[in-house]
Amino acid sequence: MNRTPWKALIAMIWLALPAISLSYWLAWDRLPSRLATHFDAAGHANGWMPPENSLIFGLGVTAVMLVVFTIVLTQVRKSAAFSWAMLGFSYVLVGVMVYANESILNYNLHGNTIHPWPVLAAVVIASVALVAGTLGMKRGQDLQSGPVLAEEVHASPVWGLILGIPAAIELAITVISRNVGLRIGMGMGAVVLFLAALLAWSGFQYIFSNAGLEIRSFGFRLQSIPADEIREYAADHWSVLGGYGIRGLGDCRAYVWSNTGVRIRTGTGQVFLGHRDPARIIHDLDVLKQFAHS
Repeated sequence: MNRTPWKALIAMIWLALPAISLSYWLAWDRLPSRLATHFDAAGHANGWMPPENSLIFGLGVTAVMLVVFTIVLTQVRKSAAFSWAMLGFSYVLVGVMVYANESILNYNLHGNTIHPWPVLAAVVIASVALVAGTLGMKRGQDLQSGPVLAEEVHASPVWGLILGIPAAIELAITVISRNVGLRIGMGMGAVVLFLAALLAWSGFQYIFSNAGLEIRSFGFRLQSIPADEIREYAADHWSVLGGYGIRGLGDCRAYVWSNTGVRIRTGTGQVFLGHRDPARIIHDLDVLKQFAHS
């Protein structure tokens, strides 16, 4: 990836802050003393604040988003699928903030109806694209078929329950709530949490063969590491601050539901395989390297 145009695209997203400020400045003398700033799913106002607070809130939330997206985007490497999906996701969410602030001003100045559904559709599409890009990033090529030397599973029923309980609560709220916006938000949250719970419950499958290592989940190949790409490996500790599930950006990836595992160094980066018995993973890797060189 050419980093100069990439940095320019990251910098351009910061134009959202002057765009929001300019919109308020042009309309400032015509704004009422209290702005309608919060709306239900039908577009009816149900929250108000002074223009100064509305501007500070809009700029503050947008600035936090920009800082987070800039940090993430400056760290991505090589994986075009994830990189462009993340860039598009960032632009969509920041664009939503600009659109939301512009819609608030138009509602208060001209009485224009607030339409939340296009925004929701854009966020959903961008989220799907981001998930697809994440699954597609750094997968590597299919390994040549060969005898399976060992297969390990790294799962966590405990994390499955931890994620599944709030998912069930959100689903219940979705069913009983009469607020359309709340039902949509809770429903989407429940779907995400249920998928994460299923991922934790079923776990990651590590398949070792003389061709290399494959990491799978739900039968989907997440990543392949050819045997000749494996440089060294050792048992290591995983910090809880790193989070769980599929972690990492660029050349460093982790598949982990516990605080122990094995860190593999390859020719292009690192891969952390979570497991409660790292000695088994090391043994399987030893066998893999032995058969790969035979």
